Amino acid sequence: MVKAGRGGLCEGRPRLSAREAALPARRHEQEQAQAGAGLGAAPRPQDKPPSRQILVLGLDGAGKTSVLHSLATNHVKHSAAPTEGFNAVCINTEETQLDFLEIGGSESLRSYWKMYLPKVLGLIYVVDSADHTRLPLAKHLLHQLVQHDSTLPVVVLANKQDIEGAYCITDIHDALALSDIGDERKMFLIGTHVAQDGSEISSSMKDAKELIAQLVLETA
Repeated sequence: MVKAGRGGLCEGRPRLSAREAALPARRHEQEQAQAGAGLGAAPRPQDKPPSRQILVLGLDGAGKTSVLHSLATNHVKHSAAPTEGFNAVCINTEETQLDFLEIGGSESLRSYWKMYLPKVLGLIYVVDSADHTRLPLAKHLLHQLVQHDSTLPVVVLANKQDIEGAYCITDIHDALALSDIGDERKMFLIGTHVAQDGSEISSSMKDAKELIAQLVLETA
């Protein structure tokens, strides 16, 4: 297992709305079109796969932002509201830097999920273990995401395990039909929870951080 060092949030990486996030890409495409196809033209940035970027997805309210903050700072901080756009976070360990891109889980933002998926090393999929009614939707979206990439590493975080009535790991595994996702990919299911604000993160969250760092080192 990778020994994780002290993490930290990247400075100067504000949340962006979906429209704001799309503007730089469109502007770049326009500049490329104006430049033409001259000899020696520089390769387009989107043709270069991000070195260590990991996509963080899940339905709105699953706890993605709180999980990321806890992983980055090693201390708990609850997010007051679901992410309305994009949230970029980097976490430094002793061995590597992990770059996370969280995309909000509301219906209006889910169309962006598949656009970013081909550019990342792996997927972290966060589910609310206590939100029984929306687990079928979470399952559908997850299977839809990974069906075209049989080798993409997936880490499923069964979040909010501390809430009364939350499904246990076995129940989450069955509810998401993880056995049907494929045998070729690396896939992990970890139960997590974000406890009281200001407290140290749980051992399961530390395990998740170490596992993600190990996957990045093996995949990059």
